[in-house]
Amino acid sequence: MPLRPHSEPESSIMAELQLREAIRAAMSEEMRRDDDIFLMGEEVAEYDGAYKVSKGMLDEFGSKRIIDTPISELGFAGLGIGAAMNGLRPIIEFMTFNFSFVAFDQVVNNATNIRYMSGGQFKLPIVFRGPNGAAGQLGATHSNSTEAVYSNFPGLKIIAPSNPDDAKGLLKSAIRDDDPVLFMESELMYGLKGEVSDAEDYLLPIGVARVAREGSDVTFVAHSKSYHVAMDAAEELASDGYEAEVIDPRTIKPLDIETIVQSVMKTNRLVVVDESNPFASFASEVTHQVQDRAFDYLDAPVVRVTAPDTPAPYAPNLMDAYMPSTHDVIQAARRVLYAD
Repeated sequence: MPLRPHSEPESSIMAELQLREAIRAAMSEEMRRDDDIFLMGEEVAEYDGAYKVSKGMLDEFGSKRIIDTPISELGFAGLGIGAAMNGLRPIIEFMTFNFSFVAFDQVVNNATNIRYMSGGQFKLPIVFRGPNGAAGQLGATHSNSTEAVYSNFPGLKIIAPSNPDDAKGLLKSAIRDDDPVLFMESELMYGLKGEVSDAEDYLLPIGVARVAREGSDVTFVAHSKSYHVAMDAAEELASDGYEAEVIDPRTIKPLDIETIVQSVMKTNRLVVVDESNPFASFASEVTHQVQDRAFDYLDAPVVRVTAPDTPAPYAPNLMDAYMPSTHDVIQAARRVLYAD
């Protein structure tokens, strides 16, 4: 699947960065600003991170702030939560969010609830970050899209950027947030290059969607690497005379539903592209909220393009069939456009 950087104009642009470099820049800038921030996870220090996201950070910040852990997600997630309760601002790297299920109790029972259950006596300024979703032939236990699972728990903020610039601005905001944030990256996108703002103190607000492409015939909503599938489909559809508007929500929770609804009220048709399994997915939530708020504006039923309701396969040909494709999105668009 070809991935592309977005081309949103910025007032201050530095050299192109890979997604991994933009994430590293966000963490490093924040750590230089605030001594209470530290990074902890498996292989983040001596090995520079499993995907080299933290390359060089041990040399700059030392072993008290870039901390290697044993293979024990439950343990170091809990340690991070305790540190956050005592005034520090940890960044916890999961080698993949599939492994975060080992720390599920700490994330969804403790991190989500402590501020509420303590009557606001404790803040939880902690970021859990790492790759999410499928990344080729990694098998069923390494290919889950976990954003819908975590979005079900009040108290968590969920971010899933589609490009390096958004990743930098949103991660810096996440690190400064006083609530727990899950920052979900994509293994397939770590090498994706894009222009990144060099503006001083560059922050993007959490919970604000981006209209990535304007159109009048159908709305596509897609996040993370599904965004690139949607953009490819939009360009192919344009050759047939249909203009798709593409909304990148950037933040899964809180969701900027108003931007999505405004687009649907203009185009009257909606396709949600989401590589999660379909049942109770992000796509399901968007579909429900749009029909609740803009039913009278819809000229066709909302269509979801998702992975099927099966575990992810290993064989490459089956994996190609499993993941949402540009062809799938075009077919869905033609269905809501009654073009066939």
